[in-house]
Amino acid sequence: MSRSLVLVLTMLSLIWGGSFFFMKILLHEFGPWTIAFLRSALGLITITIVMLILKKPLELKRIAWGPMVRMALINTAIPWAFIAFSETRVTSTMASVLNATTPLWTLAIGILFFKAAVGRMQWLGMLIGFCGIIVLLDVNPVSIVSVDVLGFLCMMAATCCYAVGGQLSRRLPGNLSAYQITFGTLLSSTLGSGSVALMTESCSFTAFTSGSTLGALAGIGVFGSGIAYILYYYLVQKGGPEIASLVTYLVPVTAFVWGYALLHEAITWNLMAGMVFIVGGVFLTGRREKPKTQATVET
Repeated sequence: MSRSLVLVLTMLSLIWGGSFFFMKILLHEFGPWTIAFLRSALGLITITIVMLILKKPLELKRIAWGPMVRMALINTAIPWAFIAFSETRVTSTMASVLNATTPLWTLAIGILFFKAAVGRMQWLGMLIGFCGIIVLLDVNPVSIVSVDVLGFLCMMAATCCYAVGGQLSRRLPGNLSAYQITFGTLLSSTLGSGSVALMTESCSFTAFTSGSTLGALAGIGVFGSGIAYILYYYLVQKGGPEIASLVTYLVPVTAFVWGYALLHEAITWNLMAGMVFIVGGVFLTGRREKPKTQATVET
């Protein structure tokens, strides 16, 4: 792997790992849907500026807006709000580890509803990964589980949304560029989350005068939703999907660093063990079995 790819991969994992920290900061001032709206809106502004600078055409008429809006709401607006709500009840490090289960749910939903073909390695990976989820619950005879159940379930709901949204994104027309997909996704998410936030949450404009709030908004919106998409698609184009998928394993690690260093969150045994199980399971589900070669008999 080239140095440029290593640098981009590291930057992307730090940005996405930091998103859980930034969300924790913003929850002091905003509700979950408002955070999802601000994250989407700032990402939309960022990708629009980048497209204008690079002279990338919008060509809005080419976008199938029905499938785009459906995918964006399920894959972006709703899970971002769910994650924000879950972080009112669980730590940012716990949220990041649970977020890493997304590939497991993507495979499970693909099997149940989209007739995805899987092999023994994928079944083994799902089994190990879901064992990791049980480890995270820290089952015990006193309190049954040691985590907040509602926060835990909201993170699971968010990852399931990502899984369904990922399947829907594959059904978008193939004539769209990565920039157009990102623009359409963030525009739809901005309108959807903004509508819900306007009806259900209040927002004080004095919150925008705080330096920490503005920094967190820049981290989660400009970098986490705008720049991060560009870095991710750079990895896909220059290194391939396999290189880009490595960020899945790095994000929980960087989130641990952010949470421990800046939020002073405890790193417990079940959190570490659960992460190992989940990341290991995700790794196995991404493996593809080599086709068996038939022996030839010379006559």
